[in-house]
Amino acid sequence: MTRYAFALALTLAAGPVMAAHCPQDMAKIDAALEANGTELTEEELAEVKALRAKGEDLHEAGDHAASVEELGKAMDILGIE
Repeated sequence: MTRYAFALALTLAAGPVMAAHCPQDMAKIDAALEANGTELTEEELAEVKALRAKGEDLHEAGDHAASVEELGKAMDILGIE
């Protein structure tokens, strides 16, 4: 029972952390696009913009884990952490 309570507490605590992470990632993506967006191919640029938009939509819908995942894909393409 103690393990279950600990796991539940950990899960509940992770939500706000993930929620705060999304806007930071979106800001990093936006800054990278302004700085080096021209270094990407048209396909890469379109994919980054689509992933960023999807990440924002997921964030607004409350699915922060999926948002972080999509934003992470965009950040990988841009070569940022």
